[in-house]
Amino acid sequence: MLCTGLIAMAAALTACGDKAEKKPGQALASVNGEEITVMQLNEELGRVNVPAAQQEAARKQLLESLIDRQLLQGEAAKEKLDRDPKVVQAVERAKSLIIAQAYLQKRIGTPTRPTKEEVAAYYSQNPQFFANRKQFDMRQLVLATRDVSDPLKEVINSAKSIDDVAAWLDGQKVRYARAQLSRSSAEMPQQLSSRLQTMPKGQLFVVREGERSMLISIADMRDAPVTLEQATPQIEQFLTNKKNKEAADAELKRLRTAAKIEYLNKPADQPAAAAAPGTAAPAAAPAAATPAAAPADAAGAPQGLSNESHERGVAGMR
Repeated sequence: MLCTGLIAMAAALTACGDKAEKKPGQALASVNGEEITVMQLNEELGRVNVPAAQQEAARKQLLESLIDRQLLQGEAAKEKLDRDPKVVQAVERAKSLIIAQAYLQKRIGTPTRPTKEEVAAYYSQNPQFFANRKQFDMRQLVLATRDVSDPLKEVINSAKSIDDVAAWLDGQKVRYARAQLSRSSAEMPQQLSSRLQTMPKGQLFVVREGERSMLISIADMRDAPVTLEQATPQIEQFLTNKKNKEAADAELKRLRTAAKIEYLNKPADQPAAAAAPGTAAPAAAPAAATPAAAPADAAGAPQGLSNESHERGVAGMR
């Protein structure tokens, strides 16, 4: 998906100002002399999941979208935006990513489907995601971290409910927002999930996340188990992603070992370990490599409360 998206972006940017190139495929429309072809439309259609009954309507909508895109490209070419250094750099970056991704896809190929035994093993080894899954209903007050003062901390420690804290904030004219959320233990790092399970209902705690902080109260906690049959598609996808990443890491390690890599103009405070071939920065690892992320991704965890934010929040819990 990444590869096809980048190809489309690079092709669109490169096309600006390049009117001499003949596009392959039967023409469906012409926009100021620039053709839009069946091949282009089919590529767009292949990137969207449209039921067969709606394909004809989708083709019409996508054709109009291609026309709009061509109009924008034409105006961009008139203003010579295709020569803008930032645009040129973006095109080069897209091309580099496309080629690198294509190489990895060729080397990795199609991974073997996880066996039933592998799926069952992952299920049994991670009960917190499945058999022992918990659902937490929480209420929260979101405010600026700078407003989490010592007097507020005293109020939190003595308050009987989150409403008591809200009343104090109102009296102090401190701005905040209320929210309600429901999260499962599969959507949280195990450290945070385990800690929440030991807290009684109504317990207040603070999660710090950069410039904002959240005062959270547990409204309810209940069992929400997932059977092996229900979890199988999620686990299969996670294990497939994991195999892909392991294969990609192995290939990168091989290439780094064989290559001559020189770090030029290295900052004086850069750790020597950063230059070691065959190593990769932990931050660069895809989320799929973290077991805790698999069930959350498959379950469609809301973007606003990612595993990363939870992990940062654990460090700020008081």
